[in-house]
Amino acid sequence: MAKKVTMQQIADYLGVSKFVVSKALSGKGGVNETTKERVIEAASQLGYFAQKNAYVKNIKPTAPASLSDRSKQSVIVLMPNIRFQTKDSLYWGKILEGISQTLEAEGLGMVIISEQRMDNFANVLNPSGILGMIGVGEISTSLLLEVHRIGLPMVLVDHEDALIPTDTVFANNVDSITRLTKHLIGLGHERLHFMGDFRFSRSFRDRWIGFRSALEENSLETPALDDPMLSLFGIDRGEYWEEIKSWFAKRKKMDKLPTAIVCANDSIGLTVCSALQSLDISVPQEISVTGFDNIEDAYRGTPPLTTIHVPKEMLGKRAVEKLLNRIANPHDPLEKVLISADIVYRDSVAEPRARG
Repeated sequence: MAKKVTMQQIADYLGVSKFVVSKALSGKGGVNETTKERVIEAASQLGYFAQKNAYVKNIKPTAPASLSDRSKQSVIVLMPNIRFQTKDSLYWGKILEGISQTLEAEGLGMVIISEQRMDNFANVLNPSGILGMIGVGEISTSLLLEVHRIGLPMVLVDHEDALIPTDTVFANNVDSITRLTKHLIGLGHERLHFMGDFRFSRSFRDRWIGFRSALEENSLETPALDDPMLSLFGIDRGEYWEEIKSWFAKRKKMDKLPTAIVCANDSIGLTVCSALQSLDISVPQEISVTGFDNIEDAYRGTPPLTTIHVPKEMLGKRAVEKLLNRIANPHDPLEKVLISADIVYRDSVAEPRARG
């Protein structure tokens, strides 16, 4: 039987005091953010969080009512107001709709929290009658640790944290973008490029992996990791139009334009189309462009954008179902649910034009 990982072991591993480890894991003040992050990472590596009841409970939560008595129960939806993760978003808003509709069908309420700071966060997280939490999009490790420490069941949508074990729900990013890239290759494209920051989120990284694997399978050249289009600045704010335009302008001057651009999401794809048009480069006659997510603006683009349809409401629905299943079966193994996503063929893709 494996020995229990203690705070003293974590302290010895890091060369700090047990008091510092206890402070960092309890969420109390007195420890700077850098040290706190080191403690959390070390605790995860040593298996501290994987232990039953290993988290430090500095709060005594009020036990929620049973699942059979739902008249006064709610689920917290944690959706930090970053990256435009709001209910009005063309992407995140649809996921929220799926969560809301499913909770309503189950007779459960919903409390939306967009808190990013740790101040008094635990008090908000654990009011009487809260069944669990669904996290939507990118959420800091410190906030997730707060939930984990309290012991509140949680499911993450379109995000996972290597340090905090939990159930997750994603679109099948790797397989779907692999199919899309192979479709472009089947049309005759051999000079393909990926646009987006693969370090930005787990979904973006998976989409990059799917793109790269399709190229490697077909013995095609993959973009170098130091290519600026693989680390676009301002992804969350859409502040990359000039950067993209400058990159295309340089490539055009060198006669090294790709024939197809695979974008990490629709917003980037629409920006690429705009930048190309400003340089008098036609889409798709000269360069084909694809997106990902199938937001409503994708079919309004000029031309309408070929993309991957992510069933956003279904992501929300499955998150609710997974959370209720976790509450009913707390000791089952953690799961990563992948929802299939399909290609939507539109006018932004064509066969490559023969080079003169």
